[in-house]
Amino acid sequence: MFSRETRRRRARKIIPILRDEYPDARSRLNFSNPLELLIGTILSAQCTDDRVNEVTKELFRKYRTAKDYAEADLDELMYEIHSIGIFRKKAARIKLCCESVVSQYNGEIPSEMEKLTALPGIGSKSANVIRVDWFDLPGIILDTHVGRVSKRIGLTDKLQPDKMESDLMEVVAKKNWSLFSHLLVFHGRAVCSSRKPKCERCKISKLCDYGQ
Repeated sequence: MFSRETRRRRARKIIPILRDEYPDARSRLNFSNPLELLIGTILSAQCTDDRVNEVTKELFRKYRTAKDYAEADLDELMYEIHSIGIFRKKAARIKLCCESVVSQYNGEIPSEMEKLTALPGIGSKSANVIRVDWFDLPGIILDTHVGRVSKRIGLTDKLQPDKMESDLMEVVAKKNWSLFSHLLVFHGRAVCSSRKPKCERCKISKLCDYGQ
């Protein structure tokens, strides 16, 4: 494993290259308020953003507030999201989460990490998605793409998500945490895939342990 300073230098070189490659790197979920982003984030686990956007197109028309979800009939909610993977578990999570939002925060989505992760169905990754993409707060969104690519390019060698996140927070400048997360998601989808990474067309292959 490289020293922390070496990894910092590598991160500083990688970010502008990927920023030129993916100038529109941002969340691909459709949302217009923090509640919609929270719901979309729960639904996106093990599911594509495109499929989530198809489902939420109608869902967001019907359910406008956290109270609407909290009071929803569970069987009906399951049916409305049944085209999404593990829909039964996700429907239950949405209902429980929104019940907590209503009872604890008067229906408003909090921005604090501690409050978000205390909600049913919201872990560190989902909390950071909400903080980064709605509240414009710095955070590392450690999804599968970010974890895979950051290990391949030598910015971390940890396996546990919390330790991996700590590594990245140390080597990536705080002002770039959010941008870095979105760039690695886009790069992971387009080039650095899990099974067959396209190293021959990768713009950062010379800065990547795996590519070398």
